[in-house]
Amino acid sequence: MTQSRLSRRQSLQLASATIAAPYFVRPSVLGAADTPAPSDRVKVGLIGLGARCRDIARSALRIPEIQITAVSDCFKPRIDDMIAKEGKGQKWTGYEDFREMIEKEKLDAVMVETTTHARAWVACHAMSMGVDAYIEKPMSLTISEGRHMVNIARKYNCVTQVGTQQRSIPLNNWASDLVQNGAIGKIKTVLAPNFVGPVIWTPQAAQPMPKGGSDNWWDIWTNQAEMRGYHANLQYGWNRWRDYDSGGRCFGVTGWGTHSYDQIQRGLGTSETGPEEIVLDEPVRDENCGKFDPRKATDDETGAQYYHMARNVIGPRAKVTMRYASGTQLNLHLDGDRGPGLGCIFIGENGKIEINRDKVAANPKTLVTGPENPGKLKVGENEPHIQNWVDCIKSRQRCNADIEYGQRSSSLCYLVNIAREVGRVGETLKWDPAMERFTNCDEANILLSRPRRDGYELPS
Repeated sequence: MTQSRLSRRQSLQLASATIAAPYFVRPSVLGAADTPAPSDRVKVGLIGLGARCRDIARSALRIPEIQITAVSDCFKPRIDDMIAKEGKGQKWTGYEDFREMIEKEKLDAVMVETTTHARAWVACHAMSMGVDAYIEKPMSLTISEGRHMVNIARKYNCVTQVGTQQRSIPLNNWASDLVQNGAIGKIKTVLAPNFVGPVIWTPQAAQPMPKGGSDNWWDIWTNQAEMRGYHANLQYGWNRWRDYDSGGRCFGVTGWGTHSYDQIQRGLGTSETGPEEIVLDEPVRDENCGKFDPRKATDDETGAQYYHMARNVIGPRAKVTMRYASGTQLNLHLDGDRGPGLGCIFIGENGKIEINRDKVAANPKTLVTGPENPGKLKVGENEPHIQNWVDCIKSRQRCNADIEYGQRSSSLCYLVNIAREVGRVGETLKWDPAMERFTNCDEANILLSRPRRDGYELPS
C-alpha cells in the first residue's frame, strides 16, 4: 500500500516537471482544454463534513489540479447531505470509515476538516497510510499530540498544509518580510488580542440519538474525549467546550487566535521555535471579549470589519505576556473591538506595522503605500493556500504552512490556556521551545497532553 502511494507521488512529480519543461504540450492533448490530464491531477478525499469542510470543498473545486473523488464522515446523514448539496455534477463516493476511503479510492491526499479533538487521530492514521494532508487549524488539541503529528508526517514524508491561510496571502507575506528585514528596526513589542478561552461542559441529560447513524458513530465522534450521552450542543457546538477544542469560536484562543499567533510567528521569523517565558498578568475572569463602546474606528485599525463578529463572545479571559529569546515582548492584551483580530501589531525602534488578513497599516504610512505592495487578493482566501499545497504535493517541497509551523502557532494558543489554567498570576513560567516543556512548573507540564480513551490512541 505505501509503495503504491510512493509510486503515485513519483508520477505526479514527474508529470509536474514535464509540464514545466521547455517542451510544451497543449492542455487539450493532455485532457480537457481547461483541465489537467487525469494522471496529473491530485486525487483527494474530504474527511469531516461540517460547515468548514463545505467552504474548503468549494475552494478546492476551483483548483484544476485537484480531483475530489470521495468524502467521509462518521455520521452518515452528513455524507448524504454533502454529496447532494456540494457534490452536484461530481462523482463522489461516501464512506463512514476514512481509512476504507483512502484504501479503496487509492487517494493521493486528504483534507482533514474534522472536530479538533479527532483531528490528530484522523490525520496521523491517514498520513501513516501514505497520503499527504491538508489539516484544518488548530491542527491538534494539545502540544504533545501536535508534536506526534509532526513526527508522523516526517516519518512518512507527507506534504502537509495547516489551514492558516494568511501564510499564502501575498500581502501578509510581503508585510511580514518587511518586519523581518528591519523596515521598522528591531522589534521591541508585539500587540495581539486577549482571546476568549474554552468553557467547561456542564453535565446534562442525554438527548435521543439522531436518526441515520450507525450503531457506533457517537463513539467514533467522541474519539479521545470522555464518553458522554448524545447531546446536540456537543455535536454542533463542540468548538466551545474544553474537551473538544480550546476556544474555537470567533475571537476564541484557537479560533481566531491560531491565525493571529501564526501571523506573529511569520513576522518575527520564529516559525520553528517559540517564546521562552509566559506570564499570566491578571486573574482569569468570565467576561465579554471587548468594550464595544460606540466609536468610529481609525484608519490605523485593520480589524474594524471583524468587530461585530466578536460582540457578545463571553468566556474566560486574562491578559498574558510572553517573551522571546530576542528580547521581543508579546502582549496578548487587546480587546475584541480594538486592533487586528486575526493579526497583530509589530512595534519596532523606527515605527510600527499592523498586519491583519489581507490588510495592513503602518506608521509611517509610507512603509506600506509604495508600488511594491502586492495589493489585495483577487480570489477567495482559501484558494492560494490550497494551490500551494497541490504545488508542493507535486514538488515534494514544504508548504507555506507546513505542519511544523502549525505546531508552533498552535502551541502559543495552548501556552495561553495552560498559563490561565495554572493560574500563577505574576509568576514567570519558563518554556523550553526546543524540548517543548516547562522547566519550572510540573503542574503546567501535566497539561501538555491528555488521557486518551482506549481505541483512540495515536499510531506510533
